[in-house]
Amino acid sequence: MIPAGAPMPPPRNAFTVDVEDWFHMCGAGASLGLPHWDALPSRVVATTRWLLDELDRAAVRATFFVLGWVAERHPALVSEIASAGHDIGSHGHLHLRVYELDRRRFVDDLQTSVGALMAAGVDRVNAFRAPEWSINQRALWALDELCRHGFTTDASMAPVRVVGSVSCPRYPHIRHTAAGPILECPPLVADRFGQVMPMGWGWGLRMSSPRRVLDAIAAANRRGESSVLMVHPWELDPDPPRVRVPARVWFSHYFRLDGFRERLRVVLRSGSFGPLSALVARHGS
Repeated sequence: MIPAGAPMPPPRNAFTVDVEDWFHMCGAGASLGLPHWDALPSRVVATTRWLLDELDRAAVRATFFVLGWVAERHPALVSEIASAGHDIGSHGHLHLRVYELDRRRFVDDLQTSVGALMAAGVDRVNAFRAPEWSINQRALWALDELCRHGFTTDASMAPVRVVGSVSCPRYPHIRHTAAGPILECPPLVADRFGQVMPMGWGWGLRMSSPRRVLDAIAAANRRGESSVLMVHPWELDPDPPRVRVPARVWFSHYFRLDGFRERLRVVLRSGSFGPLSALVARHGS
């Protein structure tokens, strides 16, 4: 038991949020493309505020990766996130897959996002997460560019098939690039049904019981490893807009949203979570 008034031990795991609106879907088709974004009903403020309240009740501080496009339109929301004690990183500006860009376009999008965050009052941005885990084997050069532009932490590489590679390390680790070291923080995965499956984000987190998620985190902690979880505010919308999109996009976006608020609440209040910056000292970056 920790004596009253004694400092709390640092969190073993990280909780992260990708702050984007419900229509920021990669591969959704032209009807949800950039030309339509300003005309679509935004729900990101209400859903993010709900999550901020839950994190406060659970005494959890997190890293919020904010899309630059969102920061431009809702700078007060960025201020609310920072005022609540959370770290803020970049999620890019226009929600573009990195492996579909060249270096120049990636850097332009990155710098535009950082500019939007700083205009909203963020002092320093040194953590990044690519949309759809799109720094993979086709885009490792992006880690060099992140280092060159002052980033010390990346959370863009998923150790699963399709969006990443099962050969990627599963837990936070230092990667050495031509421009220096960077702490890579992949999301939690689990071996199930003979496959490596998402456990700490997306449909995998939504389908898993809180007990299964907490057991997977505890097992990693016993091995001396940290676990990283991620959610989107739109996953917590009690009445999300429903649109026709390709089957794979529909599954990743809509599968088992019902009851997710309650399941996430249990995980938040039962685990040990902090921002990614709390893992930096632990891993020597």
